[in-house]
Amino acid sequence: MDIVIERLNKIKSNINKNVNIIAVSKTYPLENIQPLIDNGHQHFGENKVQEAISKWGSTKLKNNNLQLHMIGKLQSNKSKSAVKLFDYIHSLDNQKLADKLSLAEKEINKKLKYFIQINLGNEQQKSGINVSELDQFFTYCSKELNMNVIGLMSIPPNDNNTEKYFKYISELNYSLGLKQLSMGMSADYTIALKYKTTFLRIGSSIFGKRF
Repeated sequence: MDIVIERLNKIKSNINKNVNIIAVSKTYPLENIQPLIDNGHQHFGENKVQEAISKWGSTKLKNNNLQLHMIGKLQSNKSKSAVKLFDYIHSLDNQKLADKLSLAEKEINKKLKYFIQINLGNEQQKSGINVSELDQFFTYCSKELNMNVIGLMSIPPNDNNTEKYFKYISELNYSLGLKQLSMGMSADYTIALKYKTTFLRIGSSIFGKRF
């Protein structure tokens, strides 16, 4: 059995079947990813549109069940390309981007699933909207633009308070009546599981050291 399949199966043994594992395949070449595709894994994550197009364009056409997740910062000028290729966007974080994505959806008659990215620690180096803007932004996206917002996403500050942040975003998610939640990566997914995450974004624990 290929090592990446072994690693994925080990993670699966620690979670329930209602949690989806996004194999974060950014920077890894397709030959490293192919064993997982061949083994039936469906969810993969990329953080750059151009890399994803070159890697997944033809691969997705051959595998209709693949679900591709945009997990990185998305520039509004890449909206049309992102909507064509991706099935999920985890980094919806401003009105200009929402407007462009909504327009791109209408142009090609395709509906994506969206996570609103929250900047829990108001960190300048990280994307995401402030919690104070969440209610208004959620209403704008889901009601005015009719976007399919399914949950929240956040990367907690690296200050040893991960559990506190995961608990908080889980409560925020619940308060909005959202069913899905994108939080937890290789280093902290076991904590995220305690707070009802439904999508884990795991890269190095599956693929090994990044290139």
